[in-house]
Amino acid sequence: MQNQHALEGSTTLQDSYTEMSEILMPNHTNNLGRALGGAILHWMDICGAIAARRYSRRQVVTAAMDHVDFIAPIELGDVVVITGYVFDTGRTSMDVKVDVHAERPSNGEINETASSFFNFVALDSDESPAPVPAIHCPTAAEKALRDTALEERSERRRGLAIQSE
Repeated sequence: MQNQHALEGSTTLQDSYTEMSEILMPNHTNNLGRALGGAILHWMDICGAIAARRYSRRQVVTAAMDHVDFIAPIELGDVVVITGYVFDTGRTSMDVKVDVHAERPSNGEINETASSFFNFVALDSDESPAPVPAIHCPTAAEKALRDTALEERSERRRGLAIQSE
């Protein structure tokens, strides 16, 4: 959803950047001592919503989430780091990339564990869809993050289209 908003009223990708950390505790694990997928999805949705709220400066609701591949397990006691940022916008919606990593501070190990793309809609005071600012990437780092997210989402969608044929 390429955004064609005018530059005025724009917000930067960095304005939305959100990082959350949790320690994986027993109440968020399965019988193998690994993270429950539902707990990770919950944290991903919260992180994405915070990023979208920071970006739009409005209440938001989750409209969609791409599929999630759980790449590696998260073990009991690991530090779970969830990051998210708005990388594209429509008139009232925002696309947010959310990544999850597991840190094992005792040995300095960091593993990518999950990633997905969420879509949020901004709401006005009547809880109707409300306009969001145009996205602006004033730095090379922000532009690179946006370009990477756009390409990853495009590749993911192509892969899903091929699988469904």
